[in-house]
Amino acid sequence: MGRGERETVARGARLYEAAQAVVGDHGRAVEAARAALKSIHDAAVKRELDAIPVVRLQDVTEGRLRLGSVEKSGLRTLGSVLEAGPYRLRQIPGVGQRTVDQMLAAARRLSEAVHQTVAVHIDVDRPEPSTTALVTALHVLVEAGPDARRAVDRAAVLSEQLGPSLADARPAAGRIRMFLAGQEKKARASAAVTEIRSLADEAERAGLPGLFAQASVDLLRGPSSDIAAWVDFELRSAEYYSLLAEISGRLPDAAAAEGFLPDEIAERVRTQHLDDAHRRVSLRGYQAFGARFALAQRKVILGDEMGLGKTIQAIAVLAHLAAEGQSHFMVVCPASVLVNWTREVEARSALRVMVLHGPDRHYAFADWKGRGGVAVTTFDALRGFPVPGGGEVGLLVVDEAHFVKNPKAKRSQVVASWTERCGRALFMTGTPMENRVVEFRDLVRMLDADVADSLGERDALAGSVAFRKAVAPVYLRRNQEDVLTELPSLQQTDEWEELSASDEEAYREAVHAGNFMAMRRAAYLRPGKSAKLERLREIVQEAGENGQKTVVFSYFKDVLGVVEEALAAGKADGTPVFGPLTGSVPAGRRQRTVDDFAGVPGPAVLLAQIQAAGIGLNMQAASVVVICEPQIKPTIEHQAVARAHRMGQVRPVSVHRLLATGGVDERMVKMLEAKTRLFDAYARRSAVAEATPDAIDVSDSELARRIVEEEQERLGMTV
Repeated sequence: MGRGERETVARGARLYEAAQAVVGDHGRAVEAARAALKSIHDAAVKRELDAIPVVRLQDVTEGRLRLGSVEKSGLRTLGSVLEAGPYRLRQIPGVGQRTVDQMLAAARRLSEAVHQTVAVHIDVDRPEPSTTALVTALHVLVEAGPDARRAVDRAAVLSEQLGPSLADARPAAGRIRMFLAGQEKKARASAAVTEIRSLADEAERAGLPGLFAQASVDLLRGPSSDIAAWVDFELRSAEYYSLLAEISGRLPDAAAAEGFLPDEIAERVRTQHLDDAHRRVSLRGYQAFGARFALAQRKVILGDEMGLGKTIQAIAVLAHLAAEGQSHFMVVCPASVLVNWTREVEARSALRVMVLHGPDRHYAFADWKGRGGVAVTTFDALRGFPVPGGGEVGLLVVDEAHFVKNPKAKRSQVVASWTERCGRALFMTGTPMENRVVEFRDLVRMLDADVADSLGERDALAGSVAFRKAVAPVYLRRNQEDVLTELPSLQQTDEWEELSASDEEAYREAVHAGNFMAMRRAAYLRPGKSAKLERLREIVQEAGENGQKTVVFSYFKDVLGVVEEALAAGKADGTPVFGPLTGSVPAGRRQRTVDDFAGVPGPAVLLAQIQAAGIGLNMQAASVVVICEPQIKPTIEHQAVARAHRMGQVRPVSVHRLLATGGVDERMVKMLEAKTRLFDAYARRSAVAEATPDAIDVSDSELARRIVEEEQERLGMTV
């Protein structure tokens, strides 16, 4: 054994130490979050136990305990009984040892139930030292991102492989030690050196040393401030809550997370590998299962309820197939979500994305054919492209798949042709299609004719169990309440829309007039061709299909009037519309309107002027919030959302901000993000700011003037 062998062992030892270090750094970060969580959870449990009257022990013991003397002694709650302990209880007149034993046993059973059911809720509007500690601890893990998780997983595997080999190679680390070793140890050391060299070479080819080093740096780097951690929590609350569920061990029921699939299908899905090399987002457990389902079953419908991240699951499938060598993918969606898809693919993956839309779509299609990537197009545009040959497209994604439920429609026919020629297809819809068996069967037929033929009307009549079993090979649906254990969470989605030609014309007129307020509401001035209005209708319709209530906010009364007319014209489903609540509506009548909205069983829509409804009204009956345009002051928007996302809300709240690309909306969002977010997050938490939000001056007139001038310059206008 010479210098080369010793250098190999030293190289392996350095790699082993780096792997151990990143695993340790991650473990300490997780432990810090777990400790912060335990403090909050224990306090919540104590509050719960202190609120349970001691008489509840009668329920657990079926009335066998006599508790009158216990209550008279001052022990009136379950918490006080547990805190008193056996000695204090035994001192109460008339309470014997047997009663003490039964009482404490019953109290502990109730206490265990409370421990298991109490959930931690992070209240962003009332940060306390304990929740700040939790958010900052979680921030480290969220900021480290998927790369850190990938590094830890690879490091754990590498440590297991290198550890034994380094132990066997110990004699090779020194000449004398090798000389004194027996023949068997020398042979084992020689084999170990060979194994170490192979593992080290493979690790370096995969870039693991750099991955480990970066992960350790990220895991050791804390937030720049508590405020920065809170701001990041608001922006990425879903990722924080995902980590929180994982760390707490409060994972959703496995059967619910797997859509109650039959065992044989669920097992096949569980064993499906999911490559994350091209993905830039962590998945929740149910999301990873959804991606695996699409891969294992090849042609499927993902029917998760709105707000569960169907797009992220689709991107995970695309990233996996790209890692396997597939190069061409097609996403088909309504025009209203075209921009969202391109932005999500760019943000959540390393995949190339191309928009096949507008007058240059055929040139873009030719470019995509030659270079590959994720093509995103609309149902109408797809009809103008040639159907691919077998094997050309790695995955066809059809978003809002209920749009193609009618087999006689031309867009349904072209989607069916593409689906037939693609080896994999992922249809996505948040609408519960199982409620319409005939339409659902037509959709399923595009994916699997045999399953469609086996699905009759009586499957629906037989109940959900029979239905789920019949469609299990192609259909997966999960509901929010089944898989989001950290209720209530806040999910914010920026809905970017491209202005229609009619919208663009109205916008240019407003810019030419130098009218900032008209620019902000131009997307609604011509309702017949409004891209934002079309997307708003889709969101409200999907919420209604899922039995959810929606609040629609706008700064402008006339925009609310346009929305009211549009929803009234299309409300064949009978969804009631309340409001609009404006500044001219007396406060008492506003609250009665909100109460009427909350009292309606099932879906309903409430229209509200954002500055009139943002303070003093509780709208927790709503679980979907739509904001028609970005606000000049972020505080106005935060307070409006807080009307629905607050104590008493029992479902996650989905917030949809309707934004138009390339104009005033995009400029407002960029300016406010760059210049006011941290200051606003700090100021909003002060008592003065809570009481008087208008005191926060974001220089409204200056911002408006700058945007008008920049838009006039961009559009080549002189005034």
